[in-house]
Amino acid sequence: MSLTRRELLRASPVVAFGALSPGALLAAVVEQSTPMPDLSDWGQVRAQFPLDWSYSHFASFFLVSHPKPVSDALDAYRRALDHNPYLSLERAMFSGPEDNLLLAVATEVADYTGGTVDEVCLTGSTTESLALVYQGLTLEPGDEVLTTTHDHYSHHESIRLAAEKSGASMRKISLFEDSSRPDTADMIRRLQAAITPSTRVVGLTWVHSSSGIRLPIQEISAALKSRPNAPLLVVDGVHGLGSAEPKVAELGADFFCAGTHKWMFAPRGTGIIWAREESWARLRPTVPSFTDEEAYVAWMQDAAPATPTNARRMMPGGFEAFEHRWATAAAFAMHRKIGRERVAARIAELNGQIKDGLAEIPRVRVHTPRSPEFSAGVVTFEVEGVPTREVISQLLERRIVASGSPYANSQPRLAASLVNTPEEVEAAVGAVREIAGSA
Repeated sequence: MSLTRRELLRASPVVAFGALSPGALLAAVVEQSTPMPDLSDWGQVRAQFPLDWSYSHFASFFLVSHPKPVSDALDAYRRALDHNPYLSLERAMFSGPEDNLLLAVATEVADYTGGTVDEVCLTGSTTESLALVYQGLTLEPGDEVLTTTHDHYSHHESIRLAAEKSGASMRKISLFEDSSRPDTADMIRRLQAAITPSTRVVGLTWVHSSSGIRLPIQEISAALKSRPNAPLLVVDGVHGLGSAEPKVAELGADFFCAGTHKWMFAPRGTGIIWAREESWARLRPTVPSFTDEEAYVAWMQDAAPATPTNARRMMPGGFEAFEHRWATAAAFAMHRKIGRERVAARIAELNGQIKDGLAEIPRVRVHTPRSPEFSAGVVTFEVEGVPTREVISQLLERRIVASGSPYANSQPRLAASLVNTPEEVEAAVGAVREIAGSA
């Protein structure tokens, strides 16, 4: 009788390094990493990031600098893999679900999202997450995916490619005329009026990188679910995860997609999809999984899995930067140590300071709502008579790193995160005042 891969692995002799079993690998990483520091002081939080402090960084939401707890975990996992690649990976990935390090990471993520480990799928980015969801849906000719004109390229393209493949259609609507003056009832009215009997999916973004507006996803979800034959709600949540207080599981989305290498401080090339069990069952996997044991056993038996699709089966397999995926847990642990409420309050405070300061400058228009209820960590504005690239260039001359929104109508953005201070915010606002005054 031939042994299964799992049985074979468990029969292998234990030799060499502590990474020979998942538990020992985790223990080795903890041993080689410095303890999580005291993060009750914002100066200590800031000190975790190895940034060039000769600049003021207001674009950390684009791609984060790895903080020390994350880089420590990365280095420890990398050393283990380099010391004994085969045994480290086999024992950390293929010795059974109860020992799988990716599932250990998913457990940490589940704690933060307010869900369970069976609701979390680990991916490489927001873009990959959206693509996996839309390509996984069983859309048919005549079905429609409704989205908005405000969404990002990655969301629009994920829908377009899936619709093109399935014969479904895609339609975009505007949820508001002025992003700085949000009205929940009006946004819901517009969305409800646009839904037709053919609308199977609604795709929205929680916090828009174009304007900084934070949609009232909970209220929108409740309105959608009150409809007969309610469409599925897919949310791009990348700029809300790690910057806003509500838990993912409380938003009411059917699928929540987000990269974790932005506000969550996780390693580059990491992301998640969150969904309930009944939502996962609606999808067809796109990439073979290395995490779902049933799929592997079914393959060994020359069959297809007998049970409905689940989060593990949707988790993309393949050989990747495993140390980055495994070290994602350290980022979520760091956020938990700081405190979700403290993080959200600090980001609201600093970005409120930006909005209030910019609003007082003549010839500057702020596109992000002033209310923290409708905003998070991205502040978009414009300086009358000064092109976006020129604003960003002049800020950079003052050692202030800002960004431009990647849309047809691009606007300058300042986004304060936990690496910033009130003094830096004051200086950045002062620099915009100088730019506006000299134009």
